Amino acid sequence: MTTPSVSFEFFPPQSLEGSFRLWDTVQALAPLSPRFVSVTYGAGGTTRDLTREAVATLHKSSGLPVAAHLTCVNATREETLKIAQDFATAGVTDIVALRGDPPKGTEGFTPHPDGFASSIDLIEALSDTGHFTIRVGAYPDIHPEAKSADADVAYLKRKFDAGASEALTQFFFEAETFFRFRDACEKAGIDKPITPGILPIENWKGAVRFAKRCGTHIPAWVVDAFEKAERDGREDLLATAICAELCSDLLDGGVDSLHFYTLNRPDLTRDVCHALGVTPKIELRNVA
Repeated sequence: MTTPSVSFEFFPPQSLEGSFRLWDTVQALAPLSPRFVSVTYGAGGTTRDLTREAVATLHKSSGLPVAAHLTCVNATREETLKIAQDFATAGVTDIVALRGDPPKGTEGFTPHPDGFASSIDLIEALSDTGHFTIRVGAYPDIHPEAKSADADVAYLKRKFDAGASEALTQFFFEAETFFRFRDACEKAGIDKPITPGILPIENWKGAVRFAKRCGTHIPAWVVDAFEKAERDGREDLLATAICAELCSDLLDGGVDSLHFYTLNRPDLTRDVCHALGVTPKIELRNVA
């Protein structure tokens, strides 16, 4: 088994306690020398300013390559591109371009009257600037709004054709789910990198809610295993074993990069990385 390249996703802090938690997470994972780290937007663009601040701070203080999430929700084209330019001015030229989730309490995505109608429009506009490396989302399990698996793959191809250079997938529970998706993408003529998204399960009930929202299938054996582990108080041990085995299966199948959704909780992600042979290489820059 080859040692993979890794990357990590964080979310922006919304309190002082959250700021400390984010920085502790960065300190714990930075020595693993990630290919990049990314910072999310909240649903409906609710953390836009927090994301911008977290991205700038991480870029300046950590020494890590940072990718900023950018969405189409609740903003004009001019406002969205201004945010992108602010990232570039701060030295951040990696963008994860997404349509974005609608605000809580609303049904479905409604474009801003003067905004981008879709992620493809956003990708094209970012690509036209010539300033950014653009990553996009992909769905091994069908996106809840997609008409079919083939339509999902076709839409991903349009994202690449619009200027994206890499896709990061939604999380999934079985390696075969990713392999089927990868094969379908290759059959559709997609030849750009598709990196599996990995969710170490720190909280089983939270993971179930997350899976339902994004259309991720939960196999019956995973449900049964966690129900038994909860009764025995062995959830962390099970979560580490399942995640490490999933990653190992992916690597055996030819995957060379993994993207971890950390939820700003580093321990399980770090344990899984260590199990895969990803060990500390660098020390976080001293910003004192």
